Amino acid sequence: MHDDPPTREELWERRTELPLFYASLLFITGYAVRVLAPRSEHLWRDGAGLVVLLTWLCFIGDYGVRLVLSGGRPLRFVRRHWLDTLIVVLPTLRPLRMVKVHDAIQARRERPRRGLYQRVIMYAGLSAVLLGFSGALGVYHQEHQDPHSSIRTFGDAVWWVCETLTTVGYGDVTPVTPVGRLIAVGLMVCGLALLGAVTGSFSSWLIQVFRQEDEEEPPGNRSSPEAP
Repeated sequence: MHDDPPTREELWERRTELPLFYASLLFITGYAVRVLAPRSEHLWRDGAGLVVLLTWLCFIGDYGVRLVLSGGRPLRFVRRHWLDTLIVVLPTLRPLRMVKVHDAIQARRERPRRGLYQRVIMYAGLSAVLLGFSGALGVYHQEHQDPHSSIRTFGDAVWWVCETLTTVGYGDVTPVTPVGRLIAVGLMVCGLALLGAVTGSFSSWLIQVFRQEDEEEPPGNRSSPEAP
């Protein structure tokens, strides 16, 4: 039984996944310079703004090409690719496609896919780092000029992101602006999902290791209850 040949949309996605991931890193870098550079550094800020705009246009163009190649109705495409639609609106969420990026890298190097537990932990870890950094930039951008906000520096924003993604939530620094709170909700949801994925994967891996040890151990070496 042969597998079905890949569609044009799938071929396009395989060829563009890795370049678009690099473009997303450029987007985050440009956004970081735009947010963190002093107001007086107009050249740096303008250059970073141009990088952000060009990479965003790349994401929009990729989405349009995939919509045309799918040959389906636009609303159906949006429903099927709701995550891609969200990423076009908010490119900082592109790390959520880390699974496909990892598979694309492995395919280019002609290496077998890693084990399930390794992939889950790697995906969750890289996603948490990139999403956390993006979230810290977004919250700092929205909060640091508000007189009622406790997030005054980028370090405060990073500390708040660490509290949120790990579901600790000390409450010493909190966002007060509407956009800042919206970012907080997104990070809370992502934090719960990523933490649950890592915890569940690690627990399953431990169970598998202990089960293999029990199966490999000779029957005579297993402890058994003493006879009365």
